[in-house]
Amino acid sequence: MNQLQLFLPCAAGVENLLAAEVQRITGIQGKARRAGVQLQGSWREAQQLNLHSRLAQRVLIELQHGQYRSEQDLYNAAASVAWEIWFTPNQTFKVEITAQHSPLQSLNFATLKIKDAIADRFRHKFNDVRPSIDTRWPDVRVYVHLTTDTVTIYIDTSGEPLFKRGWREDKGDAPLKETLAAAMLAASGWDQLCKDGVPLYDPCCGSGTIVIEAAQIACNIAPGINRKFAFQKYLPFQGHVWDGLLDQAEAAITEPTAPVFGSDVSFRMVDFAERNAERAGVANAVQLRGGDALQRMPPAPSGVMLVNPPYGERIDVAGVAGISGVQSRNQRGERGQNVDDFGQPIQRDEPAFDTPRNRSANPGREQAQNAWGEEASDFFPQLAAHWKKNYAGWTAHVLTPDLKLPNKMRLKESRRVPMWNGPIECRLFRFDMVAGSARGKPADQATDQSPKA
Repeated sequence: MNQLQLFLPCAAGVENLLAAEVQRITGIQGKARRAGVQLQGSWREAQQLNLHSRLAQRVLIELQHGQYRSEQDLYNAAASVAWEIWFTPNQTFKVEITAQHSPLQSLNFATLKIKDAIADRFRHKFNDVRPSIDTRWPDVRVYVHLTTDTVTIYIDTSGEPLFKRGWREDKGDAPLKETLAAAMLAASGWDQLCKDGVPLYDPCCGSGTIVIEAAQIACNIAPGINRKFAFQKYLPFQGHVWDGLLDQAEAAITEPTAPVFGSDVSFRMVDFAERNAERAGVANAVQLRGGDALQRMPPAPSGVMLVNPPYGERIDVAGVAGISGVQSRNQRGERGQNVDDFGQPIQRDEPAFDTPRNRSANPGREQAQNAWGEEASDFFPQLAAHWKKNYAGWTAHVLTPDLKLPNKMRLKESRRVPMWNGPIECRLFRFDMVAGSARGKPADQATDQSPKA
């Protein structure tokens, strides 16, 4: 269990940030791949990554990798794995397949062959006793990835996706995933700036995802400290080792190193954020207020603003939704909307690990851009004017699917980072606020920090 091949899937565009996080957690230099990071680590380090990673969607262990041409090859590959060292025939399992240009006619039939292989191996080992299938709450999740001619089989150590931290009960109509909030914090650099006491402010905080992630970072609270993991049900699990990791994580918690502020025009959302912060253990580390983003004054002389602007729900200064909650959820591509457990867009011919390749044909982004409408055309220039007048010395980072937002705000971005919000391709724009106009060369001349393929 000391030389496991681990793969941590993540949202496309976050790979390098995740590789840096993996090194901070384990001291191991992982390799950034498309929509994930690969590394060799121990069973203990797999548990550490589940406990401490803010950016990974899951922690997978690679059990088999080889060539295939037919469904029978998949059966043979799965049957060769020593499943009996991971779980018992009294437990349940589930198999999920993703594929990239696979020649097989039916992925459903391929899934069935792999299920049969696992069940048959247990029958041979345990006198015709086999584990049952549970597609909803399995004890064990098996992930299989097919390319044109290779098959890779993983066992999942996480269970529920890692963005489920265990504290969210109150949420709005379109909550931001915690892993994306953490990626925004990492891309902005605030996860390191907070060590020097730099304040963070989210003026459209909603139910509090960004500010709660930030407060946990400032307090050094492990993101997985309040939840359970699939590896706790596996045969290699040793309770005393896990208890030791939890004790270390609890001992590392500190007083906040930097102040974190949040506000929202909806007092209902502020109430949700307060209750979520309480469950996350950071109620005393976050200062939450109600109020319109166009009117609230800066909570500190300088700092970092991180904003995931609403696409209609809370954009009106009176808090009146411009579009329905259901429509907004679809437009923002949040939980459950055409996204798999890896946080990647579901596409028939694309793997769950990969970035969608046809960026020019992205209906999710186009739909999201159209959702901004006339309210947005008024809101964002007013927001920019408010920032230029009152937030000199602040750095603002805005996540948006609208690549023309800098021009609409009459601001020149100093950086843009590609990120995916579910199936929607976005940019995290950085604006360095100065008093008066910040107009200069056209915004599209700024550097696009796209990951190199």
